[in-house]
Amino acid sequence: MSDKIFDFEIIEDIEETKMGEIIDFISQIGDTRCQGKIKHKLTDIVILTLLAMLANVEYWTQVEDFGNYYERILKKYLELPNGIPSHDTIQRVISTISPEAMQGVVNRWNRLLGEKEDEKLKKIFNIDGKTMRGSKNKDKEALHVMTAYSQNDRVCYSQETVEGKGREIAGIMQLLENLKIRNCIITIDAIGTQKKIVEKIAGEGGDYCLALKKNQQDLYEDVSEYMNDRDFQRGMKYYKTVEKARGGIETREYYMTDNTKWLNKRHTGWKKLKGIGMCKLSIEKGGEVTSHTRYYIMSITEEISEFARAVRGHWGIESLHWVLDVVFREDSNRTLNRTAAKNLNILRKLSINILKELTYRKENMSYKRKRLAVSMDFRNFLMQIFKV
Repeated sequence: MSDKIFDFEIIEDIEETKMGEIIDFISQIGDTRCQGKIKHKLTDIVILTLLAMLANVEYWTQVEDFGNYYERILKKYLELPNGIPSHDTIQRVISTISPEAMQGVVNRWNRLLGEKEDEKLKKIFNIDGKTMRGSKNKDKEALHVMTAYSQNDRVCYSQETVEGKGREIAGIMQLLENLKIRNCIITIDAIGTQKKIVEKIAGEGGDYCLALKKNQQDLYEDVSEYMNDRDFQRGMKYYKTVEKARGGIETREYYMTDNTKWLNKRHTGWKKLKGIGMCKLSIEKGGEVTSHTRYYIMSITEEISEFARAVRGHWGIESLHWVLDVVFREDSNRTLNRTAAKNLNILRKLSINILKELTYRKENMSYKRKRLAVSMDFRNFLMQIFKV
């Protein structure tokens, strides 16, 4: 018996698989190239780039090398009428695709897999930004990608890219336009704790749980002082979790209160503000304990478990950004074409979603080990990718 996960075989009815539907969806993206001079199909180039990314490839030249090495096998799934394109052609074609169209590919994949979140729970959209440092040059600031993520079903639902961190708020406002946020909870780090963002969320019928830092100095000081008062804490809702993580013990203590009459008198203009909260995170590792405390304003006050779910979900998107930096080495990629850089970011996120669906010899493997596994046994994982 083979010791491989799967013995290699060719899937005859590719169009009936989820990846087949994705290929069909990509084929409908408008190709802006001069039709009489096209040697390589846009669909082939996108899928080749995606497969290379899954197999631990980082750079355009490596995508070309990867394609040449596996050309015979890839031709069973892709057309490749003129063989493997050069790395310059691959980059040039990726730079012609609208990032909105590329995001549509990810959204299509998410719908095909189906949402895993319990329908009884409110959906939580975690919004956060990440700077793509490799896109910076002497003339332009680095791109800053604002992403809407759901920790519960681990899916990136939308993203907006802005020039530099100073335009984050505009990116958040556009994300909120793109999302259906009615009856959903929005979490944003302190940069998004702005009255116009709160007004937008409330106006669309959504709820919010927004972090406080010293960019809202007076509000931050009032909430932190109140939440740390022992007398006031006795009347607050309380919730605690303890778990093992990253070689240590993480303890989270959540406090929440709907006593905000005094706050609303002191700080006007925060639509639908119903509660304030605090999360104390203590990490015990190697005999040492480190602690972090965060404060929040929110429009959710019914269940403290929902507040905890919102806060914990936001740690999920921060973890996603860590994966992009450390596992996919996004910051070291020096793609300066803005459209190509945006599309690579979207394909990396799609790669993460696909890696979750694959079967490995060991459970709970890190993304880094998963990519390495695909690279070492690509022929067999290729079949699995097309069967997901």
